[in-house]
Amino acid sequence: MLVAAAVCPCPPLLVPEVAAGAAPELDAARAACADALGVLAAARPDRLVVVGPASEDGRGPHPEGARGSFRGFGVDLDVRLGGNGSGHESGSGADPAGRALPSSLAVAAWLLGRTERSGVPVEGLGVGEPLDIGRCVRTGEGIAARPGRTALLVMGDGSACRTVKAPGYLDERAADFDAEAARALAAADVSALEALDAELAYELKASGRAPWQVLAGAARGAGLNGTLLYEDAPYGVGYLVAAWS
Repeated sequence: MLVAAAVCPCPPLLVPEVAAGAAPELDAARAACADALGVLAAARPDRLVVVGPASEDGRGPHPEGARGSFRGFGVDLDVRLGGNGSGHESGSGADPAGRALPSSLAVAAWLLGRTERSGVPVEGLGVGEPLDIGRCVRTGEGIAARPGRTALLVMGDGSACRTVKAPGYLDERAADFDAEAARALAAADVSALEALDAELAYELKASGRAPWQVLAGAARGAGLNGTLLYEDAPYGVGYLVAAWS
């Protein structure tokens, strides 16, 4: 049963060491993420499942204790998914299964390391951008069908085409796509999340589409209420933070 969910963006720039001199620009987003994670803790879940976009080598399950690294961004910082509760780890950056966490789950591990989880078990799931809507929904339904109280931390960005300096350049459709995603997350509108166009999301480089639709599947029938905590497009990328409880 899904009892709560937090939705956060996943740019490595959320990590101040990665952002360096630009770190203050995302302080509001970091604060909103902390508030969303507080909603998860208040729900007293039996497990926390972190879902985020991943390239092919990072897809599938990642166990508690799996490690990720920001070394690819020029920062000597490793993180661990759950485990000691700190989220931060010195060492090689390799996880127990021999795979590194995808970037989105590494950012999640860093966020979780800044909060008190009271020993709740954590596991990760990397999903691919091409995952079709039906499989996303079924994946979410499977997560929610497990025994006990489950909370989701859903990582993913909106469009990357909001300005001419955005990673995907300017696309006039991007603002409307992000606005609809924000509306759906604010209202915990499962049907609206399921209706997000996968092809359009791909064209707009919106990495959050598949994870959000996994959330939609998990939240079917849960009767959760949503709150949008942050909505902005720094660097031309749509970042959204929401909490469902």
